Amino acid sequence: MAVYLLFIQHIMYCMKDNGKAAIVVPTGFLTAKSKIEYAIRQKMVDEGMLKGVISMPSNIFANTGTNVSILFLDKANTDGTVLLLDASKLGTKVKDGKNQKTVLSDDEVARIINTFVGHQIEDDFSVSVSTEDIKNKGYSFSAGQYFEVKIEHIDITAEEFQSKMGDYKARLSERFVKGRSLEERIMNDIGGLRYDS
Repeated sequence: MAVYLLFIQHIMYCMKDNGKAAIVVPTGFLTAKSKIEYAIRQKMVDEGMLKGVISMPSNIFANTGTNVSILFLDKANTDGTVLLLDASKLGTKVKDGKNQKTVLSDDEVARIINTFVGHQIEDDFSVSVSTEDIKNKGYSFSAGQYFEVKIEHIDITAEEFQSKMGDYKARLSERFVKGRSLEERIMNDIGGLRYDS
């Protein structure tokens, strides 16, 4: 078992009834299917101690490329809601000696803090979910699984549809012809290869 899993369980066990904790974990922990990770996440949710999760950008620590997230536990979290925040796309990549790391600007840090502390919902950045939602998603703590998928529909006429389909067919046909030509050329080239001792 990974040491960090023991560390998480130790923290959960030692927390007082009104205790709070923040734990940095590998992001893979948020959705891991193995029994131990799953059981830990289940206990956090079922006992109402999960307050929120922030998924951080890759290389946020210069000495490791491991993607990390921060779990926020609050044993007094009685409202049954959890804020999941995906900050993985924030930051600027910079070179730090031999390593590459991601640096968050002051504005990005403020955005993360204000969104989390204010329990704000922002499209494709943060989402507030109930413990029931998390249970229904197999105890996944990944914010992306809870974001609303938005599909834009554009009304077109039958003539526009036919025109677009005609264009797609013509381009596809052209690619098929190029593909067959390339296939013939490759076969000819292979046929021309000879063993030379």
